[in-house]
Order: sequence, then structure tokens, then C-alpha cells
Amino acid sequence: MKTLFDETQLSGMKLKNRFVRSATHDGMADALGHVTEKLITHFEELAKGGVGTIITGLTNVTDLEKIVPGQMAIYNDSFIDEYQKLTDTVHQYDSKIILQLVCNGAQNRSRNEGVLWAPSVFDNEPTIAGATEMTKEDIKVMQAAFVNGAVRAKKAGFDGVQLHVAHGYLLSRFLTPYYNRRTDEYGGTIENRARVVVEIVERIVKSVGEEYPVLAKVNCEDFMEQGLTFTECLDLCKMLQKAGLSAVEISGGTALSRAGEGTIRKVTPESEPYFKNYAAELAENLSIPVICVGGIRDINGLEDIVNQTKIEYLSMCRPFIREPELINRWVSGDRTPAKCISCTKCFGVETQCIFNK
Repeated sequence: MKTLFDETQLSGMKLKNRFVRSATHDGMADALGHVTEKLITHFEELAKGGVGTIITGLTNVTDLEKIVPGQMAIYNDSFIDEYQKLTDTVHQYDSKIILQLVCNGAQNRSRNEGVLWAPSVFDNEPTIAGATEMTKEDIKVMQAAFVNGAVRAKKAGFDGVQLHVAHGYLLSRFLTPYYNRRTDEYGGTIENRARVVVEIVERIVKSVGEEYPVLAKVNCEDFMEQGLTFTECLDLCKMLQKAGLSAVEISGGTALSRAGEGTIRKVTPESEPYFKNYAAELAENLSIPVICVGGIRDINGLEDIVNQTKIEYLSMCRPFIREPELINRWVSGDRTPAKCISCTKCFGVETQCIFNK
């Protein structure tokens, strides 16, 4: 019997339990994405709270894009030493920390100067207003930025990296037929739409070594017209696995998802966890670990998931915003559900639970 508090290994990285803090925009970096003491304290509280693996907030790999104030970044070598202080702090508590790498693309409301990259630009589409359709040279520049970000993350002491390939950010939009209307080798079939991500994974693995964990967060579906389908998600995951991916976190949805089927949903006992069935089917068809995210609140029943399916890890975000110490509470024997009420009022310029203010 597997337990939630088993020590496991992911690409040689020892994890003290099966709980993962899923990435979110924390909003605690400075205006240019640099580390602040507040950001370090934030991650220290999560590590103290007992979570085995922390995935950071989305971290921009380039300063060519508009910089979002408060969003983490790693677009040059000046970040390495300051992130080393952060990773050293987390490691004091026997927790692992993975840096999530992202290009925001057109999903960016910052008023700062910079480009808004998109796989395609077409008329009368408000979510790509002001965006620039990427040339092949732009794609090469963007891919190199992801690789350089991963190399810097390893030098800074992060235990791995995760590519954000979900929720309508740039890599996600390459996968979505609605957003990707290209006619070159980066558009059309799922193999072509996935090409940009597969190439990034291959290049990162070559640059950081096969022993260094490289993860991806992907949508099981976009839940929208002309969106990525579950069948295509499975094809994508198989391609990424072949390219050297270490593990995949299964999420879903974009800003254009149908009502009630987006990324962040109201959680009920009947819906919890709401991407479980997708994650379980993917786990049956992949040899790399699958992480299930989405609406996990109640520890009771979670051991059934890891024993009755091939899902290896369980990921949460909003519960840790209210209770950074949640895992320690469960370890102590208090198995009442997470206190998060799924109101989603935590997401603002700086992510903070309304009950903790």
C-alpha cells in the first residue's frame, strides 16, 4: 500500500511526501522580477509547512516580453545568486523547489514596454489585441530563453524546472488550434503544434543533463471550441516523454473555457479533484510520473487515488495560500479538510488569502 507520506524519487530527486505546491502568480518579486525578502519568506513558510515539493510562481525567461510587476523572472545571470539564497532557505526544511518557466505571450496586461508574442494573429480577437505573430527567428529566440532559464535555475540550486504549457500562456497557445493558425512546421497537426515544446524539452535536457528533473504543466483539455482535446494531450505527453520529460502535471482550461470548465473552479465533494480522471488515464499510458492538480481539499480519499490509479503525486495551490502549514497539520493527525473555501479572492496583484490579512 502506498501512503501520502512515502519517500519517493523523481529522476533521482528524493521527495519526502507526495504533496506538491502547484505554481501560482505570487506577486512578491520586484518590478523587474528580482527576488525580495518577502518572496523568500513566502517560500520559507511553505517549506516549514511540510510540503514535499514546491513549484514556484510562473517565472519569465525573457525581458523582451512586457515585464509584469511582481512576477518572478530569470532572464539573465544576475538572478542566479539571489535565487541561491531562496533555494538554500527552502532546502533547510528538507523540501525541494522547482522553478516554473514561462513566456506569458499575449496573456499579459502589463503596461510596461515589450512584445506580446503569439503563434498567430487574426482579426477581431480581443485576447490577442496588440500581439505580434512570431517569426521562426522569434521562436528560436524564445526557445533559447527557456533553455538559458533552465541552466540558470540549475546553477541557482533549484531541484528542477517546470515548463508552463497550460492555461493560455504562450506555449499553451501553440497547442490550441483556435490560437495557432500557422501554416509552417509549427502549425496544423498536433505533432506540428507540439513541436515548439518538444524542441524546448530536448534542448533543456541536453543542456542540464538527463539526471536533472524537467517537468511540464499541461492542459488535459482546453474546454473550448477549437481547443486542445484530451486525445491530443495524450499524444503531446507521449512526445514530451520521448523527448526526456521527467514528469507531467495535469491541469486544464483557458480564459475562453466554457462556463464552469475553466482552470479555477468551485470545489465540491463531488467534483474533487476535478482533473483526476484525466490524470489517471494519462498515467495508465505514460511511464513518467503524473501529478494530479485541481480542487484537492480533503485528505480522506487521497490514498485511494495513489493506490487505485497510477497517479504518483497530488498538487494544490489555493489551500496553501490560506494554510502554508497544511501538510504538517495533516501529519499531526488533524485530518480535517483544508480551510480554503475556493472563493478565488486570493488572486490579485499580490496573492494573499482574505482570511490571513
